[in-house]
Amino acid sequence: MEYHIKEAAAKVGLPTHTLRYYEQQGLLPFIKRDENGNRIFSESDIEWLEFIICLRKTDIALLELRKIVELTQEGDDTIGLRKQIFEKHREKMMEKQRELDAAFRKVETKIDYYDKLEQKYQEELSFKA
Repeated sequence: MEYHIKEAAAKVGLPTHTLRYYEQQGLLPFIKRDENGNRIFSESDIEWLEFIICLRKTDIALLELRKIVELTQEGDDTIGLRKQIFEKHREKMMEKQRELDAAFRKVETKIDYYDKLEQKYQEELSFKA
């Protein structure tokens, strides 16, 4: 199945200008165009976009994504280099996850604190009544 940019954008949940931006940034070099110059997205293009979206949620830099695309285009000789980029990114993600886990624990502690304050306040109200 093939999709024009509006359909592709709707399918992956991004605005069309984001898809154009990704193409300008070199992240979609394989997008074909029809006889009128309109972008045509294939199912594999949609899968690649979903992968980009996933990686962007992990705060991967556009520079790193562009490097992955370039290496992919160079062929299987670059598999090791691509893997290294992902391993490095995984380490960054793991560090960020540790930071988020610590922040989550602090928020949980604060919620517990407020639960106790609310309970104490309710007990005082019922004692006064």
